[in-house]
Amino acid sequence: MRIRIMLIAMRIWSIALLAFCLNGTVHAQASDPSAGARQLWQLIDYVAVDYGGAVEHGAVASESEYAEMLDFTDNAVKQAAGLPPHASQGAVSAAVADLRAAVMRKADAADVKNLAHRANALLIAAYPIPVAPKALPNLARGASLYAAQCAACHGAAGHGDGALAATLDPKPIAFSDAERAQSRSLMALYQVVSQGVAGTSMASFAALPEADRWDLAFFIGGLSFDAAARARGEKLWKDHPALHAQFPDLAAVTTLTQEAIAARTGMQTAHDLTAYIRSQPAQAERQKPSGLALSRARLAESLAALHAGDRAAATKLGLSAYLDGFEPIEPVVGARNKSLLAAVESAMLAYRSAVAGGDVAKADAVGRELAQLFTLVEAELGDAKADPMTTFVGALTILLREGVEALLIVIGIVAFLRKAQRKDVLLHVHAGWIGALVAGVLTWVAATYLVTISGASREVSEGVGSVFAALVLLSVGLWMHQKSSAGRWQEYLSGKLSAAMTRKTAWSLFALSFIAVYREVFETVLFYSALAADGNGGALLGGFIAAVVLLAMIGWVLLRSSARMPIGKFFSFTSGFVAVLAVILIGKGVAALQEAGWVGVTPVSFPRIDMLGLLPTAETLGSQALILAILLAGFGFNRFFAARRVKA
Repeated sequence: MRIRIMLIAMRIWSIALLAFCLNGTVHAQASDPSAGARQLWQLIDYVAVDYGGAVEHGAVASESEYAEMLDFTDNAVKQAAGLPPHASQGAVSAAVADLRAAVMRKADAADVKNLAHRANALLIAAYPIPVAPKALPNLARGASLYAAQCAACHGAAGHGDGALAATLDPKPIAFSDAERAQSRSLMALYQVVSQGVAGTSMASFAALPEADRWDLAFFIGGLSFDAAARARGEKLWKDHPALHAQFPDLAAVTTLTQEAIAARTGMQTAHDLTAYIRSQPAQAERQKPSGLALSRARLAESLAALHAGDRAAATKLGLSAYLDGFEPIEPVVGARNKSLLAAVESAMLAYRSAVAGGDVAKADAVGRELAQLFTLVEAELGDAKADPMTTFVGALTILLREGVEALLIVIGIVAFLRKAQRKDVLLHVHAGWIGALVAGVLTWVAATYLVTISGASREVSEGVGSVFAALVLLSVGLWMHQKSSAGRWQEYLSGKLSAAMTRKTAWSLFALSFIAVYREVFETVLFYSALAADGNGGALLGGFIAAVVLLAMIGWVLLRSSARMPIGKFFSFTSGFVAVLAVILIGKGVAALQEAGWVGVTPVSFPRIDMLGLLPTAETLGSQALILAILLAGFGFNRFFAARRVKA
């Protein structure tokens, strides 16, 4: 009964983990917690854009539009009060209240616009919401979507003169209106497309994929500009590199209005530059720092936030310095200089620990250490191509290192089933590791041609997989040691074990085999992708083949030795071996979750031994100590009760 309960639990956890690993993220089942902030942002932005048509020179120019402004700001005040608790919620509510008061006293349009922009800036800082597409927009796709979904009302050229326009009240917006477009951002257009506008015929297009809605927003945002403006903007972009700073990344393209740019460059320059960059957003994305440049930038921003007393922002930026900047190049660094990689990782953990503790002096010191390490990394990666021997050794050691862990677990399961004389269940185990290899190939295809696997996704997948495998191995090790201590393996194998090997057990072993292999394949794929960039294809293939041959030899030796070993000795040895693996994997799992920002970091004085999962942090060592204590206690109890049964 105990083994059946344990294996059923294994199956449940396996299914959950498989879904997590293959999808790369956990989708929320409940309503989107940022929906309220997004709607509030839209209300405020709508006031910023349309208030000028409601009030002129302190007098109401349009009763209907002014009533709309009052209604929108009233709702904005209520929504600001209902935002989730946050240290800046009071500031957001106060800014919205100031906006409401300005509208009520019929303030100048420029003042209202400034108050609206200030409120939205505070809102986004406190309640981060997506402000840019995840990938570069497709303007051709946006044009076809506009023709199919929007032209009937807004007109083919965006003049608000579509076939249905005459029947609508209020009339559709003319997207080609240059004056109105000056104060409208692409993010505002995206929000309108996504949520619609209450009280108008503008319906929500939330059913469209997010990428399609961004494509629409970018296309619509260019309707107020002509080809001549785009051509002038292109010339400005090429002739005046200093203007690139106006659009450092895609988020700036989506959030900045033409008016905001004009305040820094002049209206004509802002008009032409905006026209060009909205038609060629890839130009802005090329300005975005990446790799070590991004790490340095995020680290500087993190230190500035820490000095300003904003520990939450400093923590977030420090994590981004690793996950968004350094982690993508980590496989290359690890393949060329493993010790340098370990030094950077340790310093990153020490930095996040200093930030978490509010130790500004220590954070500054570790920041300087990281700057020196980044310089060493740049020198290490200075040559565009590593020599073939480095690639060969890297390919060999990476696959051998990752493969041995998976091989030991799978061989242990296979040997166990052979001793139990359940060769029929072996099919599920073999299907598990073969399926993991196939999933690894698909992962390589996806990582190479389809998507970029983020650093957070990688670390979380590896961490959760390692922790899960460690917990399963812990329970298996204790159970095997109990039977070994009882000294009645033959009786157990011929009786209870056969009955316990149900269909559910078989699928649980499939899941364990799959996860044990896939977590290692996942890591290997990322490292091999980095090595492939060096161009030494022959050396890479040679290292791969050599590692496969060595793994096959190791597997053969393990199977042969386990087959010849007496049953009692085999399970006694295997229970100890499984226990050691559990301790190693829990350390590696917690370390990966630390790098993903899921677990805190408390450095301690202790040697770092990556092979054993030993890292100098209280969390990793504490988790390993806990698992080790459970194992020792379990083994002790097993021997105690076995001795009592012998005396009886």
